[in-house]
Amino acid sequence: MHPHIHAQRTPDKPAVIMGSGAVITYRELDERSNQVARMFRDHGLRAGDRVAFLVENHARLFELCWGAQRSGIVYICLSTRLNVADAAYIVNDSGAQLLVTTHAQAEVAAALADQTPGLKARLMMDGAIPGHGCYERMLAEYPGWRIEDEITGGDMLYSSGTTGRPKGVFAPPASPRIDDPTTLTSLCQKLYGFGPDTRYLSPAPLYHAAPLRYNMTVQALGGTSVVMEHFDAGQFLQLVEAHRITHTQVVPTMFSRLLKLPEAQRLGHDVSSLRVAIHAAAPCPVPVKAQMIEWWGPVIWEYYAGTEGNGVTVVSAGEWLQRPGTVGRAMVGKLRICDAGGELLPPGQPGTIYFAEGRSFAYHNDEARTAESRHPVHPDWTTIGDVGYVDDEGYLFLTDRKANMIISGGVNIYPQEAENLLMTHPKVMDVAVIGVPNEDFGEEVKAVVQPMNMADAGPELAEELLAFCRAGLSGIKCPRSVDFEPELPRLPTGKLLKRLLRDRYWTGHASKLV
Repeated sequence: MHPHIHAQRTPDKPAVIMGSGAVITYRELDERSNQVARMFRDHGLRAGDRVAFLVENHARLFELCWGAQRSGIVYICLSTRLNVADAAYIVNDSGAQLLVTTHAQAEVAAALADQTPGLKARLMMDGAIPGHGCYERMLAEYPGWRIEDEITGGDMLYSSGTTGRPKGVFAPPASPRIDDPTTLTSLCQKLYGFGPDTRYLSPAPLYHAAPLRYNMTVQALGGTSVVMEHFDAGQFLQLVEAHRITHTQVVPTMFSRLLKLPEAQRLGHDVSSLRVAIHAAAPCPVPVKAQMIEWWGPVIWEYYAGTEGNGVTVVSAGEWLQRPGTVGRAMVGKLRICDAGGELLPPGQPGTIYFAEGRSFAYHNDEARTAESRHPVHPDWTTIGDVGYVDDEGYLFLTDRKANMIISGGVNIYPQEAENLLMTHPKVMDVAVIGVPNEDFGEEVKAVVQPMNMADAGPELAEELLAFCRAGLSGIKCPRSVDFEPELPRLPTGKLLKRLLRDRYWTGHASKLV
């Protein structure tokens, strides 16, 4: 279960195909990752040391990751959407000693130079700016055979920062052997049938946990990753047809974009090769998922997990159709739903979602946040701050994140239900429901909507959407007002940066919201 095995068996097979056409074979991936491992050693890096990659969806990112994986290095993939301050924070907080970036990120890379004194070296692909070595030229100095002291390294990825400052998450590898199976490789083989014949389409940014880890799982098992530089609904369907894609992973906003394509474009491509379409990262509105299953068939699987990897639930299309809205039963760890005091709650009652007997993790340089993620009585039960309930058969249903809860007149309101409903309206492209200041009730519910056509924005559409909510929800859950924006601050992974929206309304007010 490693690219070096497939480099021997099928050296000319594509390991990576970019949406733009660039191809990396298994021979190239293996040789270059060996060169990367040697380069790390030559820079004095040993097992446990950290490196950072500021790289967009690029054909050569995987050689960096596999080079770190086979030399015991902990690697941090930085979001290319970060501003300089946040990128510098992560580089410094992680303790990275070497930074590899690309010329496309030159502006941020140049600004980082004065703010990241702990870096011992800086390298740049596709042409280097002053202060950065040429990555390709340096790599060419090293032979492409394996280092003598191979040992498993792994990622330390930072959370999206949707509810505060990003947190670094690291869990030590389970085995020192670089080609031993991992929990994810075993899960993908067992549930989804990943293997050498897998053709996996990846439309999301590789600096996030799921896209990066699933692509590396495909390569560990000898399949082919087809990686889009950026998600485009029309191109996604073209690539499925052109490469006879068998597996893919998407987020709910991508489902919505696909469904809102013109019918001729949406139905004009052959998607019959799809065996498995996995989705996660954000709750999916029930009508949206039902339409996708009707279109693609019972190939859609959903899982619930976090960057922390402390537990995983999984649900097939068939199970979901029997229990619409569920995110499945636990496959890694055991679910525990608890109230604010840590007491176990019965089925049907929402509370904080904990996983018992799951994978342990810690937030890097943040003992307080690590402690907050632990149950007050059972320290081996961990949570990432989500709220939900289980039914009598152990199927989990998400309610929302604690940080998104709106407290209006003493009543707790989770906005996800209103968001899910509004996303089904034909004039809505995207929506966020948040709490905004109210002198009498503390907070009131507001919908911030990105319309399909910004020209429709105005009082008439606002009233139409409010009436749509009142027809489908109890009054307390309905927005009291609607604002319009040409685009919402949503990450490519599908997560909304609600704090950025809240900040606009809470400036000048006393607020505990983050």
